[in-house]
Amino acid sequence: MQIIDAHIHFSNINSFIDTAKELSNVDYSAAGYKDEFKKNNVMKSIGMGLTEQYKGGFPDRESPNPMLLDLENKLPRGLYTCIGVNPIPLADQTKELELRNIEEQLMNDSVVGIKIYAGYYHFHVYDEVYQPIYALAAKHQLPVVIHSGDTYSDRGLLKYSHPLNIDELAVSHRDIDFIIAHLGDPWVMDCAEVISKNPNVYADLSGLIVGDAKQVNKFMNERLFMDHIKRALVYTDNYRKLLFGSDWPLVDLEAYIQFVKALVPVEFHEDVFYHNAIRVFGL
Repeated sequence: MQIIDAHIHFSNINSFIDTAKELSNVDYSAAGYKDEFKKNNVMKSIGMGLTEQYKGGFPDRESPNPMLLDLENKLPRGLYTCIGVNPIPLADQTKELELRNIEEQLMNDSVVGIKIYAGYYHFHVYDEVYQPIYALAAKHQLPVVIHSGDTYSDRGLLKYSHPLNIDELAVSHRDIDFIIAHLGDPWVMDCAEVISKNPNVYADLSGLIVGDAKQVNKFMNERLFMDHIKRALVYTDNYRKLLFGSDWPLVDLEAYIQFVKALVPVEFHEDVFYHNAIRVFGL
C-alpha cells in the first residue's frame, strides 16, 4: 500500500533533534528521511514549517514569516510544505511585509498548505491577527492545519489549543478546509464532534505517541489507550475525514504505521493512508 505522511517535520528545532536522538532513535536528516520513508513505501509527505532563532527557542517570538523547513539546504524529493505562521509580527508594524513574504511563498508549487501553531503562540485561532492568513488561504485555495491538543513545550497554553476553538473558525470560514492536528489529543471526543459537525474540518492522526518502536508497541498493548483513540474514530464514523500523519522524527515511522493500521478498519486504510491527503491537499 502506498502512503502519504500528512504531518512530519524537517526543521532545525533543538527539541526535535534531541527527541530523535534520545527517544525515537531516528536519523533526523535528509538521508535518514530517504531511507526510512522509502522502506515504508511513503511516496510523499508534508512538512510543517517551523523555525527557531536560537537553540531551544521554539515557540520563538522572533521567527520571521513564513516559517519553512530548514533542517538542510535541500529538501528531499517528495517532501511538500505547509508554511508556518508566527502571529507575533502580524500584530505589529511589520505586518504588511510579513504578509507579502507569506503570499510569495504560497505561490511556490511545493507549498500545499498553511500551519497555525495554536497553543504555542498565545492567540485563539479565531483572533483578528489570523484573519489576513485565512484570507490568503481562501485566495490560494489552500487548507490550514492547526495544532491542537497537548503542546510539545511547557511554554504553550492549552486554552488556545483546544479543538473546540476550531468550530467557531470553521463556521466563519466555510470556504477553507481545516485540518485538526493530532486528533486534538487528549480531547479526541471534542475533536470528533468538530469534524463530524463541520463539512470543512478534517483531522490527522499524527503525534499520538512519541518514541521508538518499543514505546509504540507498549501503547498498542494498552487497551485503555487504544480505546481512547478508537472511541473518537467510531464516533466520527467517517474515515474520509481522517489523514495519516506520523509527526516524524518524534516517532519510529514503521511502528507508527502499524499503530494507525490497528486503529483504522482495514477497508479504510487506503483512504486514511493515501487518498484523503491527495484530496485535501491537492497533491
